[in-house]
Amino acid sequence: MDPNFINIAIVVVYLIAMLAFGWWGKSRTRNNSDFLVAGRRLGPFLYTGTMAAVVLGGASTVGGVGLGYKFGISGMWLVVAIGAGVLLLSLLFAGTIQRLKIYTVSQMLTLRYGSKATQTSGIVMLAYTLMLCATSTSAYATIFVVLFGWERWLAIAVGGAIVLVYSTIGGMWSITLADQVQFVIKTVGIFLLMLPFTLNAAGGLDGIRSRVDESFFHMDGIGVQTIITYFVVYTLGLLIGQDIWQRVFTAKNPEVARWGGATAGIYCILYGVAGALIGLGAKVALPEIDVATGGKDIVYAEVAQNLLPVGIGGLVLAAAVAAMMSTASGALIAAATVARADVLPFVASWFGKDINTEDTDNPEHDVKANRMWVLGLGIVAILIAIITKDVVAALTIAYDILVGGLLVAILGGLVWKRGTGLAAAASMAVGSIITLGTMIALEISAEVPLDGVFANEPIYFGLIASALVYVAVSLLTRPTDPQVMRNWVRRVAGKDNEEVPVAVPAR
Repeated sequence: MDPNFINIAIVVVYLIAMLAFGWWGKSRTRNNSDFLVAGRRLGPFLYTGTMAAVVLGGASTVGGVGLGYKFGISGMWLVVAIGAGVLLLSLLFAGTIQRLKIYTVSQMLTLRYGSKATQTSGIVMLAYTLMLCATSTSAYATIFVVLFGWERWLAIAVGGAIVLVYSTIGGMWSITLADQVQFVIKTVGIFLLMLPFTLNAAGGLDGIRSRVDESFFHMDGIGVQTIITYFVVYTLGLLIGQDIWQRVFTAKNPEVARWGGATAGIYCILYGVAGALIGLGAKVALPEIDVATGGKDIVYAEVAQNLLPVGIGGLVLAAAVAAMMSTASGALIAAATVARADVLPFVASWFGKDINTEDTDNPEHDVKANRMWVLGLGIVAILIAIITKDVVAALTIAYDILVGGLLVAILGGLVWKRGTGLAAAASMAVGSIITLGTMIALEISAEVPLDGVFANEPIYFGLIASALVYVAVSLLTRPTDPQVMRNWVRRVAGKDNEEVPVAVPAR
């Protein structure tokens, strides 16, 4: 029997299982809360697994191993920065976020500032979640191309279609159930299979050290500036991303959100170390991989195909697919939620229309509407993914825009009572414009290559400008309406359990 056939069979069985979880989740989905936030009922086990699954995607798994191959142990910093973001979010803000009983980041801004001007955040968040979904979807190609010999566009289309089907059918319940399987597969694939087999093939750490340059064991081998950029972009980005907040909304209480998330953050850090060690071992065991031509993202698939026994290689490839699907599905439902709850009412207000897309008299009809948004945006994401080439670079650009544009207004609202709605809107506009403008200027001047982590100046300029505008405008304008602040304080304290509607009507 062809050894590759067994690997293919294992991956195919896994993909079929994901579709089955879609139907299973459908049976638990009866209203908006079920479809969008799993009924806000997840306990510690389910919550920890789904949080770890959503943040550890293609960039963390495939990209992390590739960085380890290229830079050694310091390749871990990308995923460590992601884990740090999950830890900070969980320990500092998750309890507050869970008590708000909302569906989107933009709804938090509306509650906190009482200003419809902050609804512009929905457009920025929609762009970010769509890019995150597209880049995660494009990562399928690195596995399917090697495994099936498909063209890249076909690999993206098939993988994207599977995520689209199970996400559309059952929403967050399907995604959560699938995430648990994906979490287990990733854990077994990375820690119990790929790591020991790769290190053994390379002769252990002593064998690796004797055959590579000492710089591969330096913690700053990837570059201090790059490490700083990882933390600025990914750690801060995870504090405010809709895809991450939407998982926080699924926790059944603040304690689960806080400590389940902290556990997931620690897991992510260990995952990053393991990925870098796998890449480092592959540098010795498979020195012939041409990362200059094929890209560093091919290292993972090459290790699975060439260093692992038949069958085990299939499980490891399934682990990579699991990582990509977790992030893609989480970003997809986040994009659909933002589009329907925030962007549609905001755009309609431009034409003088007041839209509330929630059908409270017919919950099943409302779930159907959410499914249509997931389906439509999923197709858009697949099309975008086909033209996206570098997973880490594209994702970094998406995070740049998110952090540079929205971070100050969101965190400012959570920690500074004097912040005002006008200041939040102004800081978002200035931060986004400065970030995008700097990216374009650097690309045109060719002074800094705009690929991945090297595009660090835009986010710094955007953040500084956004912070200055936020503080200045807050101090120069009237404080937030006292009634708005009283309602905000009650909700943060968990004294108001009424959910914010799926769509905030434009006022």
